[in-house]
Amino acid sequence: MASIAINRLGEVGRAARRSLRAYRVFTRVRLPQVLRPTAVSDMRPADGGIAWGSWGGYDGDQPTAGGGWVTSGIGEKSQLASRLGQRGGTSRRPRRLRVPPTLFSVALGLAGLATAWHAAGAKLGTPAAVPYAIDILAAVALVTLVGLYAAQGLRQVVADVRDPVQAPYMAVPFITAMMLAAALASQSFAAGRALVVIFLAVTIAVGGWLTGQWISRDADEPLVYPGYYLPTVAGGLVGAITLAQVHLHALAEVSFGLGVASWLLLGSVVLNRMITARRLPAALRPTMAIELAPPALAGVGWFALGGRGTNVIAYAIAGYAVLMALVQIRLFPVYFRLRFAPGFWAFTFSYAIAITYALEWISRTNPSGATGYAIAAITAITLLIAAIAARTAVAASRGQFLPASADAADNWRTPVPREPYDAQRGQDRGTAEWIERR
Repeated sequence: MASIAINRLGEVGRAARRSLRAYRVFTRVRLPQVLRPTAVSDMRPADGGIAWGSWGGYDGDQPTAGGGWVTSGIGEKSQLASRLGQRGGTSRRPRRLRVPPTLFSVALGLAGLATAWHAAGAKLGTPAAVPYAIDILAAVALVTLVGLYAAQGLRQVVADVRDPVQAPYMAVPFITAMMLAAALASQSFAAGRALVVIFLAVTIAVGGWLTGQWISRDADEPLVYPGYYLPTVAGGLVGAITLAQVHLHALAEVSFGLGVASWLLLGSVVLNRMITARRLPAALRPTMAIELAPPALAGVGWFALGGRGTNVIAYAIAGYAVLMALVQIRLFPVYFRLRFAPGFWAFTFSYAIAITYALEWISRTNPSGATGYAIAAITAITLLIAAIAARTAVAASRGQFLPASADAADNWRTPVPREPYDAQRGQDRGTAEWIERR
């Protein structure tokens, strides 16, 4: 009897130890993100706002609130349903890629690189096949992105047009198409000329619509950022350059005036916001590079209209361009703290057109060592865009470049940038201000 009791006690002890080990393993398992409680500092309520995460970003000096977008509770529930469906649950919805309008900057950046190589050819005598090959690559990227974006449906397009962050990029496909049409004109002049005029008309229509929309809405100052230059400033100045290339000089002068006037008016608003208000969220900080684009485009446009000479207006534009270039140098430490995201393509067009402007000056003034300067400039911009493209390819191969969204049709409202963390108040500053406004 004693031996039987001892055996049973041993069995009970072993069962208890197995239960204890199972309990320890269970308590060490971390719940998936969508099942964890959401802290106030991780979410900022928006008026039904649901966001996508393609801009992304990280500011190394704010470890508790790396950039990107935050989603509402509705988005969290929808993501939970999608993920449970993937794990064999009862809710199954197809996962789709969210292609935001900001990704059109990929094609625009490549077209800008081709423009820089065209400008380099005047000094270095590089073969025309190089910029034409880049133009073809830009055209392929543009057609692909437009197709993916259109596949998301009309509802998404309408939502992005109404969105204060996404809306400025709705004009980018037409601006890129203008640049590609001007390149086409060297092979088929009539077709290229007609396409330049058509895409300029669409760009101006989009810019006018968006400007009226921004005027009529209840503006929230922090939503103003350098991307607002794209529809009218970049559209008008790129139009002036391309129209001059197809010998429509009167229309080019009109388009130049539109771009410069829009730059003067919007520039004061955007710079005032960036200087006097809180700095941009990490997700939007790459767009600060767009500040370099207006003076560079204006300078290239002025040369396209005025021939090969230089005058007081050319020097005035160059002075402001130098100032904005120095601003970009000061912002390099800010950029270096950002984690790579699709938003990095905002650097490409702005820096490419700045290099184009520098090459135009080198060709016209022919300073000592001009050839070396030209080689250094075109090499630097090519390596920069190649590095961004390579990093993009790596992210895309890992499935990290575009966000997969099972509820893309539902996630159409205004994205809410995650604001820096306020350590003293224990919450995002954006959340605190939202609570105070309510």
